[in-house]
Amino acid sequence: MQKITKERLLEMQNVDLMTVDKSELVDIRNVKVNKDLDIKERIADYVNQIKNPYCFLCGDVVVKVSYNENGKPLENLLENYLRKKFL
Repeated sequence: MQKITKERLLEMQNVDLMTVDKSELVDIRNVKVNKDLDIKERIADYVNQIKNPYCFLCGDVVVKVSYNENGKPLENLLENYLRKKFL
């Protein structure tokens, strides 16, 4: 497994959702995490399999992941969303 540079990570992060070639994306449902590996090896294996941790497929849907350094934790956002949706 090769090490990914910061520059390459930035390129992956900046993929344009509207122009990305779906045929080059990996379906996350096909990624298998080997829980026998230590955490660093698991991360490297995951990135090796998914190719781009910021942009991938889930079925026919293109998914782009982004993070806000000062944002609320994902768990809080999901909890708030579900409360509004179902309560």
